[in-house]
Amino acid sequence: MTTEAGRERANQDRELSPSTTARDAAGTLAAYRTLSDSARATLAHRADVAYGPHPAERLHHFPPRRPGSPLLVFVHGGHWQESSKEDACFAAPALLAAGAGFVALGYGLAPARRLPEMAASVRRGLAFVREHAAELGGRSDAVYGAGSSAGAHLVALATTGPEGVPLAGLVLLSGLYDLDPVVGSYVDEALGLTPAEARALSPLHTGPPYAERVLLALGEHETAEYARQQREYAEALRTAGRPVAELVAADRDHFDLPLDLGDPSTPLGRAVLGQLGV
Repeated sequence: MTTEAGRERANQDRELSPSTTARDAAGTLAAYRTLSDSARATLAHRADVAYGPHPAERLHHFPPRRPGSPLLVFVHGGHWQESSKEDACFAAPALLAAGAGFVALGYGLAPARRLPEMAASVRRGLAFVREHAAELGGRSDAVYGAGSSAGAHLVALATTGPEGVPLAGLVLLSGLYDLDPVVGSYVDEALGLTPAEARALSPLHTGPPYAERVLLALGEHETAEYARQQREYAEALRTAGRPVAELVAADRDHFDLPLDLGDPSTPLGRAVLGQLGV
């Protein structure tokens, strides 16, 4: 017989599983790699640039066509335990065409790495891009952070607190900003979070990010938990006096929404290009 605890765990797992509401998660994930491979094959770029001492601390850099252009640093999702920067270059063609530069940031995955280590890596990566912005074809005051799912969480976390990296703006897609529900879920099997760690690593509780503007977006086809988290984080940012815009993209889900980054034919793409000023 199913126990009450078992039912609660099943519901918790379902709400944290974006594939339950996505139309073709596997197909979209395959598209990430196909489009990313194509971007690296056709665009000038520097691969596996070291931004820190750990072997996972590497990035792919696609320089803008004009020096001094905005740079968008993208951090991939995957529940902190799947995907990589190799799957995260798909937006480079559109962003370069629009006049920006693009960086796909790697950070390592659980269980080999703990969540605080991943957050520290993303913080180092963002700081590296700011410090070397001119060498990367950009400007230190025009570095933007973007992330999807776990990547959105890591970007938000890396730009808060005493060591937070200040950025010109953030684009956070389908993020988890409150990790309390993750504790004890199937996602936590690789993370091993304690309740105290979950709270300390939740952007909802660590304060607003150091960013001039924040865009929060998710797809129409998301679980209720992801929608709740975006609403509550947006409210927290407004309460803290941070300019924030919210977007729920029609006919998009957790997985295919990031494919709109930089695409001017989509609401998300237009919003991102508008934030970058290109």
